[in-house]
Amino acid sequence: MPCSMTGFARQEAKHPWGTLIWEVRSVNHRYLEPHFRLPEFIRELEPSLREQMRKSLSRGKVEASFTYQLGNSDGSQSLTLNTSLLQQITDAVEQVSQATDNTAPLNPLELLRWPGMIADHDIERETILSAALDLFKQALKSLVEHRAREGDELKLLIEQRLDGITEQVKLVRDILPSILQGQRERLLEKLEALKAEPDQDRLEQEMVYLAQKTDVDEELDRLDTHVTEVRRTLKQKGSVGRRLDFLMQELNREANTLSSKSIVSDTTQAAIELKVFIEQMREQIQNME
Repeated sequence: MPCSMTGFARQEAKHPWGTLIWEVRSVNHRYLEPHFRLPEFIRELEPSLREQMRKSLSRGKVEASFTYQLGNSDGSQSLTLNTSLLQQITDAVEQVSQATDNTAPLNPLELLRWPGMIADHDIERETILSAALDLFKQALKSLVEHRAREGDELKLLIEQRLDGITEQVKLVRDILPSILQGQRERLLEKLEALKAEPDQDRLEQEMVYLAQKTDVDEELDRLDTHVTEVRRTLKQKGSVGRRLDFLMQELNREANTLSSKSIVSDTTQAAIELKVFIEQMREQIQNME
């Protein structure tokens, strides 16, 4: 079944030592393009996160952001400054100030934002990393489910357009004999108005030429074939977006040929309707994985 490339998931986990949150969102893209916004202390997880994403998704621009809030089980914060790092920074700032004659005071809030300035003394780092990875797997699963639900909706919309194409193809098939008969009658009327005695062999040759020029059976057969293939593709598992996009190109090609061979307004209108249905499907397929 096809999946959309558009989706969103948010997973939150509360632990005695704090709260972890993953937010993952995706939009359409030709390939799989992951982007991660991670705190420095879990940056080493990025290769594992990318691997998990590759196993679950084939296409889409995916943005994943991780936030955390550490604290005691009663919700109170317990922060410890990395005094060694603080001393190193203040010493370095003092040296720079002396060298540049700049005596601007340090901003304490800026110091607190320095990576590693706040130490989590009572929590094992591996515990946080393991919990973050497990939570990401849950968020990724939720994203896949969201994309699958939206893919089901897209599938229904495309099938409705396929039904419309089938109806237009049947309409053209049904009116083709009357179109050819009408052309024959109009040709005879013109000859009669000219008071000309038609050469029957020449008349038949002209009718054969006209029939060949307006013959769209091949185009109609191909339209039916492509519609069948689109329906079959929609039932397949995995990534089907690129194949569906190719089939839209083929459907559009046949609709253009049908339009170019049209000699009456009915078939011209049918070709226009076909193009509208195909374009509507193409826009939806751009969002399919």
